[in-house]
Amino acid sequence: MARSRIALLLVAAGTGNRFGAETPKQFLSIAGQPVIRHAAARLAPEVDLIQPVGDAEAIAAALVGLEHLPVVPGGATRQGSVLAGLEALVPYGPDVVLVHDAARPCIPPGTVAALLAALENAPGAIPGVPVADTLKRGGADGRILETVPRAGLFRAQTPQAFRFPLLLALHRASPPGVTDDAAVLEAAGHAVALVAGGEGNIKLTYREDLVRLERELLGAMLPRVGTGFDVHVLAEGRKLILCGVEVPHERGLAGHSDADVGIHALCDAIYGALAEGDIGRHFPPSQAEWKDADSARFLRHAAERIAARGGLLANADVTLICERPKITPHAPRMIARLAEILGVGEDRISVKATTTERLGFTGRMEGIAAQAVATVLVP
Repeated sequence: MARSRIALLLVAAGTGNRFGAETPKQFLSIAGQPVIRHAAARLAPEVDLIQPVGDAEAIAAALVGLEHLPVVPGGATRQGSVLAGLEALVPYGPDVVLVHDAARPCIPPGTVAALLAALENAPGAIPGVPVADTLKRGGADGRILETVPRAGLFRAQTPQAFRFPLLLALHRASPPGVTDDAAVLEAAGHAVALVAGGEGNIKLTYREDLVRLERELLGAMLPRVGTGFDVHVLAEGRKLILCGVEVPHERGLAGHSDADVGIHALCDAIYGALAEGDIGRHFPPSQAEWKDADSARFLRHAAERIAARGGLLANADVTLICERPKITPHAPRMIARLAEILGVGEDRISVKATTTERLGFTGRMEGIAAQAVATVLVP
């Protein structure tokens, strides 16, 4: 098929009753990110448009930093939610639509390419995995009624791919009750191709699926380590801001922004782990916009860059280098502040201090330096 305009319909309107949690399963965190975000980040490079369907506030929070169309409210059923998403896509005129359950965060590489290739000869295509276990039909009394032959049976997965105009027309005319979009085409007599799915393409349905998915996600992520270093001179008339916390001291650090050496070093460590340059590349000191800026803005941006890459921060370690002030009494607040800005648990953040035994500019108390190390996991 020639290069088509491809839309992703991300269905996230379910309440997850079978999972049994207050938070819908697609918004639960696995490997440091919401399930829906993992799904969107995996598929974003394969599509031109992302149309989420579900709770607008929850989805917007989960997908911050990822480009998508305005969220469409879901319907009373999955079928109704898909139709609502298809209708919202009409003005954008996609040729192909991928319909994907937001509760499936692990899409095997090559799945979308195989689906698009299958659309050359069929109006729809889905990934499936052959049923390997013996199937039994049970009765209400808990006894086996019969053994069901498994030959030719497949477990259907998503994303499912369709030619957009046909799927829209069939959904508009379809009676309620279908459980997946391939069934809409099947009922109308259209062919649906089957491509190889993957055992790792797990749908989060029950609590035990959380462990399987976390293993799958973390196993597919590459650890990358970045380092950062920063130094600023101490000056009169400035507040001393270190790792996002104001520390009482007779002098503060001078710089274009608030000169928070701890955050600046940590930003450089994160950008380095992502191979995205340094803080000066993203926030040039030549721009007046950043004069006296709160360095928390810089660190939030670094966190957003991790999220945009579908990654997570495994840990960060900041060392402040100075004779005075004493850092230890303020370290817990610094840890809490950095964790808050980065959106991670405090157990992933370390802040400590050392001196240079009165050697050099920090030993002479002319300035404060910081070094940082960050480990980022990315797909």
